[in-house]
Amino acid sequence: MKFGKEFKAQMVPEWQEAYMDYDFLKTLLKEIQRFQLRNRPPATPGRGGLKRKLTLYRAFSGLTQRNNISAETNSNDDSDIESQSILVNSVNQNGSQSYQTTFLMSAEEGGEYELVYFRRLDDEFNKVNKFCKAKVEEVMKEADMLNKQMDALIAFRIKVENPTGWFDRSADMTRLASDVAASAAALAASTPSGARATRRVPTLDVIDEGSSLPEAPDSSNSEDEINGDGDNISQNIQAVKKSKNIRGSRPAPLEILNKVKINNTLETPRSTIKSVLQVPQKTELKFTRENLRKVEDQLKRAFVEFYQKLRLLKSFSFLNTLACSKIMKKYDKITSRNASKAYMKMVDNSYLGSSDEVTKLMERVESTFIKHFSKSNRSKGMSILRPKAKRDRHRTTFSMGFFSGCTVALIIALVLIIRARKIMDNPGREAYMKTMFPLYSLFGFIVLHMVMYAVNIYFWRRYRVNYSFIFGFKQGTELGYRQVLLVGFGIAVLALICVLSNLDMEMDPKTKDYKKFTELLPLNLVILLLVLLFLPFNVLYRSNRFFFLTCLFHCIAAPLYKVTLPDFFLADQLTSQVQAIRSLEFYICYYGWGDYKQRENTCKTSGVYNTFYFIVAVIPYWARLLQCLRRLFEEKDPMQGYNGIKYFVTIVAVCLRTAYSLNKGISWKVIAWVFSAIAAIVSTYWDLVIDWGLLQRKSKNRWLRDKLLLPHKTVYFTAMVVNVLLRFAWLQTVLNFSFPNLHRETSIAIVASLEIIRRGIWNFFRLENEHLNNVGKYRAFKSVPLPFNYDEDEDKDE
Repeated sequence: MKFGKEFKAQMVPEWQEAYMDYDFLKTLLKEIQRFQLRNRPPATPGRGGLKRKLTLYRAFSGLTQRNNISAETNSNDDSDIESQSILVNSVNQNGSQSYQTTFLMSAEEGGEYELVYFRRLDDEFNKVNKFCKAKVEEVMKEADMLNKQMDALIAFRIKVENPTGWFDRSADMTRLASDVAASAAALAASTPSGARATRRVPTLDVIDEGSSLPEAPDSSNSEDEINGDGDNISQNIQAVKKSKNIRGSRPAPLEILNKVKINNTLETPRSTIKSVLQVPQKTELKFTRENLRKVEDQLKRAFVEFYQKLRLLKSFSFLNTLACSKIMKKYDKITSRNASKAYMKMVDNSYLGSSDEVTKLMERVESTFIKHFSKSNRSKGMSILRPKAKRDRHRTTFSMGFFSGCTVALIIALVLIIRARKIMDNPGREAYMKTMFPLYSLFGFIVLHMVMYAVNIYFWRRYRVNYSFIFGFKQGTELGYRQVLLVGFGIAVLALICVLSNLDMEMDPKTKDYKKFTELLPLNLVILLLVLLFLPFNVLYRSNRFFFLTCLFHCIAAPLYKVTLPDFFLADQLTSQVQAIRSLEFYICYYGWGDYKQRENTCKTSGVYNTFYFIVAVIPYWARLLQCLRRLFEEKDPMQGYNGIKYFVTIVAVCLRTAYSLNKGISWKVIAWVFSAIAAIVSTYWDLVIDWGLLQRKSKNRWLRDKLLLPHKTVYFTAMVVNVLLRFAWLQTVLNFSFPNLHRETSIAIVASLEIIRRGIWNFFRLENEHLNNVGKYRAFKSVPLPFNYDEDEDKDE
């Protein structure tokens, strides 16, 4: 792989604008090379061959003639100084240090090309150097905060391990010092004078978390030892007595607890209700093992996230330094100059090349984490700090291919059986479409949504959208598109097998009923999927299943939890699965109150069923409405209020369309048509302008954003047109378009599938816009709440 591609592949996606523009610098070098080819004739082959031939027959100078080598080196250095082509100086601009290169050969033919190259190279390097320095200052501030958090944690541990109280430090230190003096005096009395002169008095190390003693006085001088052991003993006693005050302004461990309060970072319905009712939160410290475990878990996550930031910052420094070296070597090769040595000397002396603060801080973070969070087990600690990159396994790819092939084969078999046996012409067709088809369509909706999500993941990865960071997946646990397709096609195979086993269109002539076992296959498959979803064992992507269930619970209890992107993103997905939710309602009615043995039910004529038919369709939109209200209450952002109005109008439109489908009438049709049109227009505008960030009139990309990930602009315009068309797919349910050979349940399933496809397209551009917002703000890390809150006023008083 060429360095340019590797350079792009290893970039932090959100920091890509801060990296050196290596490709543009290569373009400038190509312009220099093209100018040289146009204006400078290439060397004749004869002269080049003669030169090579002479070098082959030069006298061998030997490997051990150091004087000749050094003399030659000195002469080369002198010639380098004389032939130097650039001078790099440090200048002060707006209070910040930057570097400026003076090209000394600008008077030569084509020198203006090289002058432009060095100006752009300086701009790129100064940009990188400034960004690196700013980020290092940020991490040093975070390190100071984590240091305070660790002091509080150590004090908290002491109180938990010793709930009855801590010992009196001053009395203990005095007693310890007197014991040392007595033992040293006894040792001096029993040791011969000659031995005393050469024996070193051991220094005392008081082991204290978060503190350290000053270094013991130098006792290597024999004269000090001959003068007696009394001076050394007294020095050690003084060191022990003053050990409480050696930390300067930093208080002793237990005194820290007087200045900290506990942060209520865990969002619960109870805490939300208390905040609404303005009930004061309890922030006093309770020294229990449960609280200690929670504090340790929070700090553990904070250290892991902080360490990842340090790793990426170190990689940023290394990659850009390497890019400088590579591009200067290319310059030397093209121009036959020797400028890389002088330029790289400046790079090595700059903040980017000389600062080792990040490396030292990484070492301290590693030692702290291993000691306090992995019980001094280095391999365990480093496995948490540096999780192994997730690799696609061959068995996953094989299994995905196997299930996809089985899915295609079963679909073909199903079509052939229906055509060969002319099943759709049987009298039982109507009963089958009203009962069994809605049951099995549920699995079709789920599989289609998973396929669209897998396609999204594929293109997110291809165009370097950091979806795992945006969704907040734990590092190394995010699913790739192969894993998602494996699960989706696995569900499809099971569903198709059940369909083929359940294709009875007429009653059994002998028993006058259907087979009970096959009629229960859809229900058994739903129960199996629910069991696998809630399975507590560490199999079948447990972390992802629990992440999904957590987000789903937050959607159901929308106003009681702080709204995050995964929560409202999942709620948006559920708004496109209204028909699937209605299928679940039909499962309950058909198998609970219907006669599944006879394929008969009275669901559509039941008032309770029709009431819940409205409710289940509104639930996803209602959850999004509550999420918007929660964000409006917290963030005071009026856009969240407008978004809430959009979902309220959509709720009204869905209810009116449902009422029209149950009660045919011209008045219901007109009202449903009007509100549905308003909801579709408002939602389409919101999709394109707010969620996708498109339709910008003053953008440099006409009607698009300033920054685009896809290279072809036509994709965006096509996606906008498709979004508008699919947004109005509900017209079929209101205007009752008639299609030959299509049952009403089939048309409903097709409209629902079109909405799922529209949502899949929406997903890509929604996350692309979110990613570009993160890039614009260089936001590459999530903020981890810290357990302790320091009282800054008391610190200032001190």
